[in-house]
Amino acid sequence: MTNIARDKKIALLTDVRMPTPVVREYYKNWLIKAFTQQRAETTGHISPNRRDYYKVMLVTGAKGMFTMGMNIYQVDGPTLLFIPPADIISWQGFAHGSEAHYCLFKRKFADSHPNLKAVMDKYGLFTTGKGVIKVDDNAAESLAALFLKMQEEDKPGEAFAEDAMQAYLQLIMIAAAKMMPYADPGRLADDYRHIHQFFNLLEKEATDVNYVQPMRLKTAKEFAESIAITPNYLNTLLKKYTGQNVSAHIKSRILDEGKALLLQTDWTLQDIGYALGFADQPNFSSFFKKYAGITPAAFRRQQDS
Repeated sequence: MTNIARDKKIALLTDVRMPTPVVREYYKNWLIKAFTQQRAETTGHISPNRRDYYKVMLVTGAKGMFTMGMNIYQVDGPTLLFIPPADIISWQGFAHGSEAHYCLFKRKFADSHPNLKAVMDKYGLFTTGKGVIKVDDNAAESLAALFLKMQEEDKPGEAFAEDAMQAYLQLIMIAAAKMMPYADPGRLADDYRHIHQFFNLLEKEATDVNYVQPMRLKTAKEFAESIAITPNYLNTLLKKYTGQNVSAHIKSRILDEGKALLLQTDWTLQDIGYALGFADQPNFSSFFKKYAGITPAAFRRQQDS
């Protein structure tokens, strides 16, 4: 993994002609999940990591750029990634045939397994500067086997499943700690720095809202002022790199959080709407139906059935 020279970053980013779609991996109530995903040729995306879960990934057969927070890395071989809650990540230019093994687990899962939490605290793999580790082919094969073992144990509700998964997760972290030193990041180009600032702020605004502390920022002007650029410039950047403007991203994020609150709380529609910045329940219901194609009440009943 190599440090990227500053004068090469803008060229590398703009060489990717297709827009970078924004992905918010949305899941129902769960504590830990493990799975494998194939990546298509020359794709990229920006992924705001949901605030309540950690992400561990083993990427193989890949060549491209990975950005986490304000750091950018050149990925040119098997790489192990530890992504903390709330971090904004992006991918660019991954080759055909690349594969990623995932383990996602929530804060309360770590808190309920003291041995796992102790390993996390001891090695600090989710802290800045330690989350990207290049591994050789033999180590990648061994790590992939541990991820696959986790997938075999991913059977919600089955006795000992979560205990087994957290044990394999500990083994992955211990193996990672043996592979130091960590990769040196390059400095994030200004365009992507502004984009990541926007998504960080959007996640901060949309997550952990409630009817006592509702979402404050809801317009392109408000978000642009918070990161010290003009609304037009922010819109231009987002259109260039994601294909959507500020308003579209804000609406998408509000919709995602609305779905999460409908599934994970027993709040009334009035309370959910107010938390997300709507003046009343009819406005929230109208917004939700327009962009989700179903009323919030019907969505909640459908998911509960």
